[in-house]
Amino acid sequence: MAVLIAAPAAAQPGSCPSPAEAVGGPSNAHSRYIEANLQPPIVEKGAKPFSLAERMRRYDVPGLSVAVIHDGKLDWTRGWGIRDLTSCAPVTPDTAFQAASISKVVAAMVALRLVEQGRIGLDSDINGALRSWQLPKDPKLAPGGVTLRQLLSHTAGLGVHGFDRGYLPGEALPTTVQILDGLPPADSQPVRSIFPAGAQFRYSGGGYMVAQLALSDVSGMSFSDLAEREVLGPLGMTRSAFAMPPSAAIRTDMAFGSAHGATIPGYYVVVPQLAAGGLWASSGDLARLLIDLQASGAGEKGHRLSPAMTRAMMTPVKDNWGLGLALYRDGVPRFGHDGVNPGFESFMAAYVGKGEGIVVLTNGGDGRRLINEVVRAVAADYGWPDIAVPATEAKTLPLAQLSKAAGRFEGSGLNIDIDARPEGLFAKFVGAPASAAERLVALSPTRFRSEALGITVEFAPDFSSFTFIDGGPPMRVVRTMAAPPATKGS
Repeated sequence: MAVLIAAPAAAQPGSCPSPAEAVGGPSNAHSRYIEANLQPPIVEKGAKPFSLAERMRRYDVPGLSVAVIHDGKLDWTRGWGIRDLTSCAPVTPDTAFQAASISKVVAAMVALRLVEQGRIGLDSDINGALRSWQLPKDPKLAPGGVTLRQLLSHTAGLGVHGFDRGYLPGEALPTTVQILDGLPPADSQPVRSIFPAGAQFRYSGGGYMVAQLALSDVSGMSFSDLAEREVLGPLGMTRSAFAMPPSAAIRTDMAFGSAHGATIPGYYVVVPQLAAGGLWASSGDLARLLIDLQASGAGEKGHRLSPAMTRAMMTPVKDNWGLGLALYRDGVPRFGHDGVNPGFESFMAAYVGKGEGIVVLTNGGDGRRLINEVVRAVAADYGWPDIAVPATEAKTLPLAQLSKAAGRFEGSGLNIDIDARPEGLFAKFVGAPASAAERLVALSPTRFRSEALGITVEFAPDFSSFTFIDGGPPMRVVRTMAAPPATKGS
């Protein structure tokens, strides 16, 4: 039976007073630019930008934290809004949020630290490192087993995409082995081979749980203590911890998750799948992590990973994914990750080869749409032409041009049919009824926007594939079927 924290009555939406400006951190010309210059991806001619306060209300986001990297240093970090709708406590520069799947970046760094120490092999069968449990052998799908490189790059062919539910504070938590075997109180499926190992990218939080257990087994330490020793502590990430439930230090200034204008039950969900999504972190701490990777990737020694290992981390294994990192390869290369836990959404991205980047954390509502607009404003302010898709007006394209994009596309677990019609391009998931088709707004001859899903995609010049470039991780899907005949009407 769940034991809930006794919570005071939640503040009603909009009832919390606006925090004093100073509590969010120092203001500067850059932070003030964000406060006055947010734009959606699609703008009407002559439309004025929105204020940050307007967009936080529009997207039902109580609290926001932003950290910006410039010239290889943490340029500034600042919070806006409310971290706790029950008490109306404000977001400060030190507020810790659930970082969700950004946890995987830290987990990968921990793993690669142990690889460099010779304590675990990057390309050996992971069962050789596992002491307390074994991944069931699958002679057909994984005749040679699966490797740490495959686990970190989501190419191991394992199931369990993510762990969506979480647990209430005080509720019985599954052990890592129970999670891997899908045994109560775990509420997810067993982590097993479902695709050929090494053959394709298939996102698997389950794979990160296999890696987590292997790292604990070879080190003889809990994963949370290991991460503190190898990454968090040395980088000075004092407002970060793999602590579920959160530690006393995190609780001194932590965001509560929210939905529909109220704090979620229990204030937050407990995520025992630490490597997959259990990190609490401030935006400034995550910026410190990005800075360390940028410096190491540029050839500097004395960082958490050697330059060679950092470059391996930033090298694609399949599609747009390296070791723990999503890789953005249009324009100047960037790396990063995003995350979604109940009540929290997060995003971070940084350039490869130059010290610029951003972290944005939110605690509820349609956080990702707000994140996109904040990142777009920061990119415009600092002159980063690659790190965010610029706002633009919708375009009208002829049917001949639209027809180039039509066809069936598959990849990253998605199967999508795209149909060209005189009135525009329409997309739906394979098997969905025709009425479910959504019009894709043209932003250019190769770039289209799904407003319902809040994502922008860019087609390859020959229309053989398209990639998510805004509103989600850089997943790539490829054409598997020739374009169907264009249809008339809707």
